[in-house]
Amino acid sequence: MKARNLMLKVTVIGGGSTYTPELVNGFLERASRLPLTELWLMDIDPERLEIVGGFAQRMAAAKGNPFQVVLSTNRREAVSGASYVITQLRVGQMAARVADEYLGRRHGLIGQETTGIGGMAKALRTIPVILDIARDMRATAPGAWLLNFTNPSGLVTEALTRYAPDVPAAGVCNVGITTKMGILEEVEQLTGQRIEPERAALQTLGLNHLTWHRGFTLDGVDLWPQLFPAYLERIRRQENPEWDLRTLESLGMMPNYYLQYFYYTDHKLALQQKWPPSRGEEVIEIEKDLLRQYADPALSAPPADLMKRGGAYYSTLATRVINAHYNDLNFVEVVNVRNNGAVGEWPADWVLEMPCRIDRQGIHPLPAAPLPPACFGLIAHVKAYELLTVEAAVHGDRQAAYQALLTHPLGPRADKVQEVLDDMLETHKAYLPQFWGQKPPDF
Repeated sequence: MKARNLMLKVTVIGGGSTYTPELVNGFLERASRLPLTELWLMDIDPERLEIVGGFAQRMAAAKGNPFQVVLSTNRREAVSGASYVITQLRVGQMAARVADEYLGRRHGLIGQETTGIGGMAKALRTIPVILDIARDMRATAPGAWLLNFTNPSGLVTEALTRYAPDVPAAGVCNVGITTKMGILEEVEQLTGQRIEPERAALQTLGLNHLTWHRGFTLDGVDLWPQLFPAYLERIRRQENPEWDLRTLESLGMMPNYYLQYFYYTDHKLALQQKWPPSRGEEVIEIEKDLLRQYADPALSAPPADLMKRGGAYYSTLATRVINAHYNDLNFVEVVNVRNNGAVGEWPADWVLEMPCRIDRQGIHPLPAAPLPPACFGLIAHVKAYELLTVEAAVHGDRQAAYQALLTHPLGPRADKVQEVLDDMLETHKAYLPQFWGQKPPDF
């Protein structure tokens, strides 16, 4: 086993995010098991960094400073010597998210942060920046792991595996762990016993924000035959069911929430017509209030309003992955990694979201049976869009971008693709230099 570095440094790119205090809290809770010495928070926005970073430093001080919180606007300095780098950045900040949402709405398409053309626009802005971070890691922190929380997480991780294969990387998303913890809470209520999360595992498969949950084991015993009928009964009793029962009964699985954009597109489009506010506009107001609270010098613990921001269990997952890797714990978590034959019937080079065993040697996808054709057809469709989007983002390839929109199940009609693409590239021109005659970075 490779000797561990006595100085454990973790770097957060996008440290000025309002999510950061939750992440800091996760490290504080694991301080006795994870000997973190330096937590670097890096951000390009010095004002946000000062507010969020100052709050993070007070949080650490309130717990006896088990590690040092260092603030920096210099990315290369922040990455240098790190053992783990967490990316939670947003190119163009929240204004770009809102622009993505209304880009979709004005073309009669889904406007959402990760799904549809909004997700594509975000990927085009984000992938070159993440690959540039990987280049910094290669030069100044060789062997460090990159944990990407930046949406669209699976698509960004796909780009990393193809254009920075020598930088160990995984995509993290809170959907899987939130689902697992919700089911675990139900099991605890039925048994009347507290159950350690390590004893339970969610069986899920697909792409990020495009997964189906199909099993839940406790100490290796599958409880799905009891849990799924109870889930159907809860849906049946809902006044306004979030899913139609026939679909659920046919699949025998719980779909990821984001599948509603594909299964009930007309309903989602109708909801968009009620904007403003879009979700991005709501988050802008939530963040204003959170930053005001974070700036309070008397505050040293995350406020209850942080839950309005979303992302529950993000810190739990991110810190559990690091803890499992550093301490060789063999935990099983749902993350985004390259398939590498775990699902033998699917392409080995696809990045999938699936259960993985995490130990000191790395993150290992567990063998899994493929999903049925009713699910795989949509997965293959979306994966084709993802692969085209990666090529478009890396090379500024307008042809690939056109074909990505043409391919996407939620994309425009063929005769509208060029119009939507032109609008997308013009809307985010300041953050898409690779499409406007500027040479992309050499990865």
